[in-house]
Amino acid sequence: MVDKSEKFNWLVRLGYFSRALLYTVLGLIALTSAGEISKGTDGIFRAIEGFPAGTAILWLMVLGMLGYALFRFCSPLFDIENEGSDALGWGKRLGHAGSAVGHLALAYSAYKFATDKSSGSGGGAQEAAAGVLSFELGGIVLGILGIAFFLAAANQGKKAYTASFMNRIAGDAPSQTKLAGRIGYAARAVVFLVIGWSVFSAGFLSGGSEQIKTLGDAVASLAGEGIIFTLTALGLLIFGLFSFVLARYRIIPDLGDDGRIPSFRA
Repeated sequence: MVDKSEKFNWLVRLGYFSRALLYTVLGLIALTSAGEISKGTDGIFRAIEGFPAGTAILWLMVLGMLGYALFRFCSPLFDIENEGSDALGWGKRLGHAGSAVGHLALAYSAYKFATDKSSGSGGGAQEAAAGVLSFELGGIVLGILGIAFFLAAANQGKKAYTASFMNRIAGDAPSQTKLAGRIGYAARAVVFLVIGWSVFSAGFLSGGSEQIKTLGDAVASLAGEGIIFTLTALGLLIFGLFSFVLARYRIIPDLGDDGRIPSFRA
């Protein structure tokens, strides 16, 4: 019988696998097809939709990205990765929350493509942002979310520099895992900065919800930046390959005895 901890473990691994597929496809599209990357997130999922069994893959990605988002939400709620409750620890945990929100938006986009092939899904994040802005203090909420993405970007950059992510990877992982992770996290930091600025501007600078960028949109916005775009796209492709390694070798926190709050397995 599979216990709750094992189910949690496999759900998180499916999340890493989904993230790996997403970033690998994103990097390949960015490097080989300017027309598709100009469509932003729609271009990514349209490409996946064209794969053999593409709809089934999209449904796996919906479940995987939901699982990954829930895993990341456990960080601010339960501190499952022992980041701590000081200013630095909360910065990392809020960064994880920003990542969780971003992956929920991607899960929604994948869901739209999986259920209705006739319509694009790239407007999901913009629609959600418009809904938030319609509430009192909604701009503040978006602005804070933008700050969370900035913190996430800083955390990605720090991981690229220190390679601290290796503390959460099993010792028998492939030898090039550290280098791939450093390159991938550096590229991801750039993308998170772009997303964070779009959300921050929509919330605090009255930029409007239509400027909100999801993952594919953020990469597309760099298309005119020459070498920066090329290096970022290549880095995201490498991050996708790195995430395939994580799907197998990442050390996953176990669920606690009550089956709800995970505890970190060192």
